[in-house]
Amino acid sequence: MRVLSFSEVGCVRKNNEDAFLTLPEYGVYAVADGMGGHLAGEVAAQTVLDVLKDGAQELKNAAEQEIENCIKAILNRANRQVLESSTRNPANEGMGTTLTALVFRERQVLLAHIGDSRAYLWRGNILTQLTNDHSLVGELVRLGQISIEEADTHPQRHVLVRAVGAAWDIEIDSQIAEWLPGDVFLLCTDGLSNVLSEQDLTEELSKPISWEGHLENMRSMILERGAPDNFTALCCISE
Repeated sequence: MRVLSFSEVGCVRKNNEDAFLTLPEYGVYAVADGMGGHLAGEVAAQTVLDVLKDGAQELKNAAEQEIENCIKAILNRANRQVLESSTRNPANEGMGTTLTALVFRERQVLLAHIGDSRAYLWRGNILTQLTNDHSLVGELVRLGQISIEEADTHPQRHVLVRAVGAAWDIEIDSQIAEWLPGDVFLLCTDGLSNVLSEQDLTEELSKPISWEGHLENMRSMILERGAPDNFTALCCISE
């Protein structure tokens, strides 16, 4: 597995509340997008990744039929830590974070997800979004009440309906799929997906250049378009 990444503060924000995790020895990769006042978003994002890192050995040892329950237990521990920190420290009040993670096991990959950071699969020159956005506009699109185009400019497009730290009980999406040699998994925060459309990504990934070139082009396009938010990409290239 070859891994490439970038994480940028962007052109508007003063600090980077995105974070990512790469643990190749455990096959664990994740991105998180924190939210909250002052530096609270950074705290939330780093907390969930630290708890995931601490639980990596559990994931490695988990039986195939138990791995989904295992990662959900780990993320529920992270959720409790974020909530406890937000109640103990007034500066962290209301903080939370998204989390999108991959765990590779031989020929299978586990995807766990909460929030609106995304996972894409590039296979056979086709881009597929693997995650649903747990946002207000994402729910409205799925209900057919607004179009994807309307969602892009909706005034409440940043409102999440699910996140780590948002409630004592959280619902985590998970799925297990087969991965194939040549598959490329792209994890990203909404600072990327809100600026680069699926068409933008497909056109870029179809170019006959290196993956290092693709990531640099994506990074440059986001900055050229004003980069209104922090943006992070983590690219897992199976070989």
